[in-house]
Amino acid sequence: MPRYESLAVGDELPSQTFPVNRTDLVRYAGAAGDFNPIHWNERFAVQVGLPNVIAHGMFTMAQAVRVVTDWVGDPGAVVEYGVRFTKPVVVPDDGVGASIEVFGKIAALLEDNKVRVDLTAMSAGQKVLGRAIAVVRVP
Repeated sequence: MPRYESLAVGDELPSQTFPVNRTDLVRYAGAAGDFNPIHWNERFAVQVGLPNVIAHGMFTMAQAVRVVTDWVGDPGAVVEYGVRFTKPVVVPDDGVGASIEVFGKIAALLEDNKVRVDLTAMSAGQKVLGRAIAVVRVP
């Protein structure tokens, strides 16, 4: 677990890549109660103008913050988190699926042993989350 005293603006968190396949989306739909067919039915997704089935925005958001929670070692240390959805994560049914690559950097040292972490989330070479910011309390 990082110590506040040893952190500096610009420090990078360990990056991670998260695979996403259709099974993940079905499991997430069941847990979240979001059964919108754009997340599991390719024919429907294409009919409404999407390139293919897309991951739930909140699923993508949850994957991205894992970089922070894994780094700090305590999901409860995240005191604030927000993103803007910029592009969908397209998940083809090709046996491979998609991936979400996430990078984090300390953007500010705040009061009360908190830091602001800016996240970058990419899929298929495109930024899928904008203004992805987490405020984290560190010891």
